[in-house]
Amino acid sequence: MAASVVTTWYGTFVVDAGRIVLAERAPGEVDARRSRARARRAGKLTPDEERVLAQRNGAAWVTRDRRLVPFGVRWDPRAAATVPGEPEQGVPADARTYLLEEAETALAEAWDPSVHVQEAVRAVADLDRVRNLVGERLGSWASRDHPDLDPGDHGRAARAILAPSDGGPLAPTDPELAGARVRLGELYRAVEEARAALLGAVERNAPAQTPNLAALLGAELAARLVAQAGGLDRLARLPSSTVQVLGAERAFFEHLRGRAPPPRHGLLFTHPALQSAPRGERGKLARSLAGKAAIAARMDAGNAAVDPALARAFESRRAELKARRGGAGRGRRRSGARLPLDRAAGDR
Repeated sequence: MAASVVTTWYGTFVVDAGRIVLAERAPGEVDARRSRARARRAGKLTPDEERVLAQRNGAAWVTRDRRLVPFGVRWDPRAAATVPGEPEQGVPADARTYLLEEAETALAEAWDPSVHVQEAVRAVADLDRVRNLVGERLGSWASRDHPDLDPGDHGRAARAILAPSDGGPLAPTDPELAGARVRLGELYRAVEEARAALLGAVERNAPAQTPNLAALLGAELAARLVAQAGGLDRLARLPSSTVQVLGAERAFFEHLRGRAPPPRHGLLFTHPALQSAPRGERGKLARSLAGKAAIAARMDAGNAAVDPALARAFESRRAELKARRGGAGRGRRRSGARLPLDRAAGDR
């Protein structure tokens, strides 16, 4: 295997067959080491790395550090990651101090304030599952002594259980059992209140973090998209084709296994324009909306001002599809053309 370039806190080394063939030590002064650490964090070469690369002379070196790839070193995950005979005494006290300080600085610079909105929107999804489970149990239980109650109306079931009445002759006669059922109804109401508070917080805070994305998609959907992508910076780097199917990962992997057709949309399907669109237009609308959302995410990552042209462009595309649909619906049906139900069957 080719020689490996390894950069550590105390220098840059070329390791070949388990031995060091070239070494350039890091500076001993603390201030110089701080500057070196900042250069590495910014993706730049350090002075010792520059001296090592100047001696390459066309040699085929490999590395695990992607910073070195633009300078003629090939990235290889099998390259050496450590230097033989590393200092046995470990990191000296003075070096440990500046390394910890630089780590804290790096964490502060990488902090994304939208993480709180992401956690809030994830909490809403968790509460939705809890609310459905508790609501189903409430509906089933309340319908036992309220025959006129629809078990699927969870809110009404909770109100019936929490109503200050004896519940009639069919209600639980044991006080402990009746009290436990009331506690279940209070839990359902508490989950609903917590969910409403979280959604209100997301509606108020998401536009401040992602103004263009929220203006295009709405605050809740914008926050869910950012959370699904793992942050605004990562969402801004994704292509529109990936943005289109965010949230449909399970369907996408089923497609890769050959068990299902490719998904046409993920979280974007919750947008009102897609939900109200005919089945045959949802893919086109999702593709258009994903393209605008990808642009909006990049604008928000760059702190750009809100551009209403994105929403107008999407509405223009939506109107174009609607007009095309209206034109195709006029006149007599062509001979041999499939009926709508036939097309739906073909889609399945």
